[in-house]
Amino acid sequence: MKSINSKPSETKNVDLVIQGGTAVTMVPGQAPVPNARILIKKDRIVQIGPSTEIPLPHGSALDIIDAQNGIIMPGLVNAHAHTAMALFRGFADDLPLRTWLFDKIFPAEADFLSPETVYWGALMGCIEMITSGTTCVADGYFFQDATIRAVDKCGIRAVVAQGVIDFPAPGIPDPKKNIRTARDFLEKWQHFSERITPGLFCHSPVTCSEKTLLRSQQLSKDYDKPLQIHLSETSAEVAEIIKRTGKRPTHYLDQLDLVDNQLIAAHGVYLDKSEIRCLHKKGAGIIHVPESNMKLSSGIAPLADILAMGVRTGLGTDGCASNNNLDLFGEMDTAAKLSKVSTGRPDATSATQVLEMATIGGAAALGLEKETGTLEKGKKADIIVVDTRAPHLCPLYNPVSVLVYAACGADVKDVVVDGTTLMKERKLCFLDPNEIMARVGEISEKIRR
Repeated sequence: MKSINSKPSETKNVDLVIQGGTAVTMVPGQAPVPNARILIKKDRIVQIGPSTEIPLPHGSALDIIDAQNGIIMPGLVNAHAHTAMALFRGFADDLPLRTWLFDKIFPAEADFLSPETVYWGALMGCIEMITSGTTCVADGYFFQDATIRAVDKCGIRAVVAQGVIDFPAPGIPDPKKNIRTARDFLEKWQHFSERITPGLFCHSPVTCSEKTLLRSQQLSKDYDKPLQIHLSETSAEVAEIIKRTGKRPTHYLDQLDLVDNQLIAAHGVYLDKSEIRCLHKKGAGIIHVPESNMKLSSGIAPLADILAMGVRTGLGTDGCASNNNLDLFGEMDTAAKLSKVSTGRPDATSATQVLEMATIGGAAALGLEKETGTLEKGKKADIIVVDTRAPHLCPLYNPVSVLVYAACGADVKDVVVDGTTLMKERKLCFLDPNEIMARVGEISEKIRR
């Protein structure tokens, strides 16, 4: 990193300083910065560089995070999750996707989801993400007013999408009202917060009719908001779409003009090369979800081909009912190793590529790359500190390798989002995890019975 000479106006009234650790900025071509110092004013980074080149500002109100013996990096971006499904963690394990979804999850959601249960489930998921280093999440589910309330309370960045499906769904017993509900959601929340982006989530091309897909896309364009969808998650889904339309799923969506830079497609297990080229050409994002794909035996996505073709690619955990955690560090490790073993090439997907997916790649897939995903002047201050003082992280030759292949969410000690410290020295600053876990425990007892 080139020397940075701080201007007096940039260091005046600084609110937060993070210093002492090695900064992995994720700026392309930029080497890690040892003994770094980051100055934060309000919600943005105003200076970053070696401590020797950036004077420590003076001020009695200055808040300092000591990152010595740590790695300072952008907060992780969980680009595909169903956060409130923390309620169903371990509820229906070891089942095929269709059985799991139609025989277990859909009935449980119909019986037990409400604005209150989604709120507490989303809070549970949010504190799990915060304590494991995730600062931004793309969420798709139902009763999403409650999820926005939870996300707002927790302080993380989020794209929160209202679910759209052509079946009776939680909060929408009449499928004919799914588009009206979606429109009301976008209208209500479109100007609520710079940190929270509302959007829509069409469940899949199988569970949403052509009419529903087209109306959802038009709403997304009218409000200039992203559209999330499950795409080519199983071979059965692909076969059904081909039988119904004569086209593979991506080409079917493209025929409907759904494939564009606002589309965020999750899973992509059975994409062929022509579909990957289509996604790249139209600027769509693809979200790799390896652990959920493995647990439901859906298959292995062609990650190496997706990255080679330059598609905007993020990393996601899916919901806790099919993972069963929201730890993106574990997801990074799995993504890299699964790509290697599935291709027979140990160099197929590098640690750097996977870390990019979990940071700037995920931000780009969500359309947030101008705000988050890297540590650089002018970006939002979404930052985590990973404590490397642990046996499984010693010795430390390469910080990127350590982050992907050795670290876990429990190694994160400090979390800052939008310039606000959400966790310091492993303690949540604004939330009571015991209260949240107790309320989720009460809900789970009702589900258990």
